[in-house]
Amino acid sequence: MSWKTSLPAVRGKLLIDEALAPFTWFRVGGPADVVFLPADEQDLSDFLKALDPAVPVLAIGVGSNLLVRDGGVEGVIIRLGKGFNTVEALGDNRIKAGSAVPDAILARKAAEAGIAGLEFYAGIPGTIGGAVIMNAGCYGSETVNVVKSVRVMDRAGQVRELSVEDLHYTYRHSALQDGDTVFVLDAIFEGTADEPEAIKARMAEITSRRETTQPIREKTGGSTFKNPPGHSSWKLVDEAGWRGKPFGGAMFSPLHSNFLINTGEATAADLEGLGEAVRADVLEKTGVQLDWEIKRIGRSV
Repeated sequence: MSWKTSLPAVRGKLLIDEALAPFTWFRVGGPADVVFLPADEQDLSDFLKALDPAVPVLAIGVGSNLLVRDGGVEGVIIRLGKGFNTVEALGDNRIKAGSAVPDAILARKAAEAGIAGLEFYAGIPGTIGGAVIMNAGCYGSETVNVVKSVRVMDRAGQVRELSVEDLHYTYRHSALQDGDTVFVLDAIFEGTADEPEAIKARMAEITSRRETTQPIREKTGGSTFKNPPGHSSWKLVDEAGWRGKPFGGAMFSPLHSNFLINTGEATAADLEGLGEAVRADVLEKTGVQLDWEIKRIGRSV
């Protein structure tokens, strides 16, 4: 009997052979064996404790930095949403946010509470879970500068709290990306005191800058490549001649050449194939290795 026919009982939703394209900003990719939408933290814990440990599991947020391959994903995709999206000001310039809270919402709630230092999240198109895991940042700031502690759940459904030191942050990386699967439940952030209107003005500047320099209306996944030491990825892609050059249904944006976009009918293979072609070309021309910032999951067709 397939494990899909004997899944644990849940209070949330279980979707079998569910298309993942609608869950991602690229709008491409094959189905997941199962998508689980847990009702809350306890529902997630109970499910993980009862699920066969051999079944692969992976959590996703809003899919803003995710490329699902055309062959789909083996195992269970866990999409955290309601039940993981609360924000609470704690006093002493600290604020707590669930993993499913959009980064921009955290920035806004922090501003309303007079907490400065989290404005940069207004320019990141993802959720707190992903930001914590990958040390998301922009415009000179990143998660390591503001996060104080993180609560996570392991594959066995057990919860523990980690300090920022436990996360061993480096550029776009944390210890949460290494070793066994963990799920971010929530995190506590700390900023500094400032007037809400002054914070909101800085956020407005970030939002305006993003709207004029990034293809935010397109089917994109944000920054495609990490910036190599001493280099800007967009400049390397641009100078190699790939800005606006079609590759199947994929293209690096004419507006920002580190943004990979689905021009309408791209497959995941188009998008990943273009990325790999650019990586190879840049390496040959410059000797610089571009590393993916976008997370790629699943099976190729």
